[in-house]
Amino acid sequence: QVQLVESGGGLVQAGGSLRLSCAASGRTLRRYDMGWFRQAPGKEREFVAAITLSGSSTYYGDSVKGRFTISKDNAKNTVYLQMNSLKPEDTAVYYCAVRPTYSSTYYYERDYAYWGQGTQVTVSS
Repeated sequence: QVQLVESGGGLVQAGGSLRLSCAASGRTLRRYDMGWFRQAPGKEREFVAAITLSGSSTYYGDSVKGRFTISKDNAKNTVYLQMNSLKPEDTAVYYCAVRPTYSSTYYYERDYAYWGQGTQVTVSS
């Protein structure tokens, strides 16, 4: 089992930045790919970004490409999501998750196993 705790969410004006953190305990993240998803009220959970276990490859949803950056510090057992040029439509609860090695893609909820409790990001216009 691995436990994930997200932090860093909050209220920010449009155009601003936030950095989310996802701290893991129970198992080392060196062995896992990781992902970030988000869910806005009344909408389905949406893929945001993913990173491979070594950090050598990253993947992004179309709506955040060029604005968000995912990174991984295996020594700290933590994954980050740097969010720049935030827009009101980025408002959502953001979740991090562990991607098991048997998963076939990076882009769907079903590709991920353990999830954090989420952190709220609100972007005002």
